[in-house]
Amino acid sequence: MTELYDAARPGYADPLVADVLAYAALGEREAVEVGAGTGKATVPFAAAGTPLVCIEPDPRMAEVLRRNTSRYPGVRVHSGGFEEWQPGGRRFGLLFAATSWHWVDPERRWGLARDALAPGGAVALFWNPQGVRDPRLHAALAEVDARHGIDHAPHGEPASSYGDVPGDWAGLPGWPEEECRRDGRFTQLRAVRYRQVQQYDTGRYLGYLASLSRYRVLPPDRREQVLAETGRVLDAHGGGIEMDHFSDLFLARVG
Repeated sequence: MTELYDAARPGYADPLVADVLAYAALGEREAVEVGAGTGKATVPFAAAGTPLVCIEPDPRMAEVLRRNTSRYPGVRVHSGGFEEWQPGGRRFGLLFAATSWHWVDPERRWGLARDALAPGGAVALFWNPQGVRDPRLHAALAEVDARHGIDHAPHGEPASSYGDVPGDWAGLPGWPEEECRRDGRFTQLRAVRYRQVQQYDTGRYLGYLASLSRYRVLPPDRREQVLAETGRVLDAHGGGIEMDHFSDLFLARVG
């Protein structure tokens, strides 16, 4: 499943990495990544020359992460949870989390971030919502989900529901901006959305779905059934799926 996750999950927009590094203005300071997974976000930051400490609690993910970053000498991998990790007196210029911040203890995460960062250090949280471009295909996929009790739409919303909002936009609904504001120890909050079109053939898209937790928790026979039904829907609509692939970024700075 870890190999499937690594192969199927989408990466992050190149401009996002550039904007995070420009905002953080690291200089000689290191960055720390929380919940690095197999390195979907790690690799582009490492390729930009960023020295990184990567924290990953799943040992199988950490093993793939080490393999994927082996050519970047500035990357160090810590296998364990962020809550237990000790920075050892170091303070970092950037802390980022790619589709992983929700796994960190909500009572502690902002305090842990603050404690890991040097004065003026930056937090960057980002994730990848997607939206099906064809509303008829979205409706057909939603019918399959409903039959199998999958109530958190893995196919996103119809792309039209996201609106035409690439670039800066005013605030995020609810989390994580409200949490950060309530903490009160961060300033210069900013939200940015990036958009690109992604084309999946049927096999690749089914692999992506199989990597999602809402499918992984299903009994194997039921998981095979829902994926097979989804595959038949995709084949009936031309053998694949076109998605609006977003990368949403939230930035803040230690006050």
